[in-house]
Amino acid sequence: MEEAIEQLRLLPYEDIGFAKIDHHRSIRRGFPEVVLGQGKTVEQVARIVERLAAAADTVLVTKASPEAFVAVEKAVPGACYHPLPRLIVVGGPAGAPVDCLVLVVAAGTADVPVAEEAVITAETMGSRVERIYDVGVAGLHRLMAYKERLFEADVIVAVAGMEGALPSIVAGMVDSVVVAVPTSVGYGASFQGLAALLGMLNTCAPGVAVVNIDNGFGAGYLASMIGRRRGGKR
Repeated sequence: MEEAIEQLRLLPYEDIGFAKIDHHRSIRRGFPEVVLGQGKTVEQVARIVERLAAAADTVLVTKASPEAFVAVEKAVPGACYHPLPRLIVVGGPAGAPVDCLVLVVAAGTADVPVAEEAVITAETMGSRVERIYDVGVAGLHRLMAYKERLFEADVIVAVAGMEGALPSIVAGMVDSVVVAVPTSVGYGASFQGLAALLGMLNTCAPGVAVVNIDNGFGAGYLASMIGRRRGGKR
C-alpha cells in the first residue's frame, strides 16, 4: 500500500485548458488544492471548483468576489461564501478534527478581515479555532485580560497592521509557535503593510514565523499544519 501511495503522488494532473488541476494535492499535503480567485474570471473559478469538488470533499477559494461565488454556487450547490475574508468554502472540514487550539489574535477591528481569513482557513482544515480581536498594543491591558487563554493555545496567529508590534508582545509571553501576519492597515509611513512586515521580521522574540502582507490564508494553513503535527500535545 505504501508503494501504491508513493506512485499516486506522481500521477498526472487534470488539464482543463486554462488550468491544470492537482487532484492529488491532499495525498502530498493533507489538504486539497486551494484556488486563488484573484486574477481569474468568474467562469474560470467556477469551472475549477466544479472539477475539484468532483474529486474532493472540501474546496477552498481565497480572494473571491461575490460574483465568483454566484457562479460557483450554480456549479456546485451548497457552496458557502464568507464576505469579510472573501472566502468560498465547499463541503465541511477536511479530514478528522484536530485536537489543537489555534488562537487568532487581531490588533484592531480593521485587521479583522485578514484575521477571519486565517480563522476560516484553519477551521476548514479541521482545527479548533478561537478569536480574540481588538487587543492591540495601544491598549495592552486588553490583551492581558486574555493571558490565560494565550497560555493555553497550541498555536497563535497574531494579526496586526501599523507598526506590527502585537506578535512580538505575544511571543514574549507564550511557549507556543506564533504565526505573525502583517496587514496593509495604517497611515502613509506604514507603506501598505511594509512597516509591519519589517517589524515582524525583525522581532527579537523567538518562535515567530512571518507570512506575507494580508496573507491570512497562509497563516491559517501554517497554523493548522503545526497543530496537526503537534496533535494538541504540549
